[in-house]
Amino acid sequence: MGKKVVTLGEIMLRLSTPGNTRFVQSDSFDVVYGGGEANVAVSCANYGHDAYFVTKLPKHEIGQSAVNALRKYGVKTDFIARGGDRVGIYYLETGASMRPSKVIYDRAHSSISEADAADFDFDAIMEGADWFHWSGITPAISDKAAELTRLACEAAKRHGVTVSVDLNFRKKLWTKEKAQSIMKPLMQYVDVCIGNEEDAELCLGFKPDADVEGGKTDAEGYKGIFKAMAKEFGFKYVISTLRESFSATHNGWKAMIYNGEEFYESKRYDINPIIDRVGGGDSFSGGIIHGLLTKPNQGAALEFAVAASALKHTINGDFNLVSVEEVEALAGGDASGRVQR
Repeated sequence: MGKKVVTLGEIMLRLSTPGNTRFVQSDSFDVVYGGGEANVAVSCANYGHDAYFVTKLPKHEIGQSAVNALRKYGVKTDFIARGGDRVGIYYLETGASMRPSKVIYDRAHSSISEADAADFDFDAIMEGADWFHWSGITPAISDKAAELTRLACEAAKRHGVTVSVDLNFRKKLWTKEKAQSIMKPLMQYVDVCIGNEEDAELCLGFKPDADVEGGKTDAEGYKGIFKAMAKEFGFKYVISTLRESFSATHNGWKAMIYNGEEFYESKRYDINPIIDRVGGGDSFSGGIIHGLLTKPNQGAALEFAVAASALKHTINGDFNLVSVEEVEALAGGDASGRVQR
């Protein structure tokens, strides 16, 4: 039986260059929709949950296209407010080998960045919900969006809803000083904290003892920081993905989870070639939400999440379009890529 999962954030129009062409080469763009929490909602809907995405979008056809993109994959759009002037846009140039991917934002004055508390009845939204997920991108969009995030978290706590955050620091949206001033007070509402080493340092001021740039993602370096974060903010779970970037198209991928008592490190996936890594972290969040809602222990939950996100790297677009069965097959050890007949 599916659970009610709510996510809050911005869905954007993504304009990506075809194939591996550069911005300056392209005379057309491929259109898809995506954004941190919208991507998580799609994952949860694919796993059979009642996934609600909360945002504000214009009444015009581009706003409707964004709504339709969510509906296509079973996300419930009942609580999307309509109004305002624009859908945020981001441009994506997909890298290859030693050339990294590039993102250019054009999202100022989007409908959700200028939305008011009056646009949402958060008590109605959280009624009967099992899980609420948000990311550090949402409060970074604008002060108004940060206020909406706080109100949503407060309503979630009133209704006994488990709250997860993906710290997701975006330097193109805010500074680490601003991030910490907004994010730290919001942590009092959070049960499950997800983020990589950079996010933890920039959003919360915690730095692991690990040389990540040098590719040394030694899990031991994370144990101290996980314990310190759990102690300071009262998290029930602290979770981090550990990405080794060998090139834009070849990454190592694993994760670690801590429940206040013990650590669990997942198996490692060698992802090569990567088709589209945008949304990789969101697909991990969607996987861990499903895992913690349905699996018997944190290890099984983490293995599901890591397998789900490994698969996402092979799928074009922001959304992770995989079923529970496909994820279970990979988590259970079938990484052969042989044709399923």
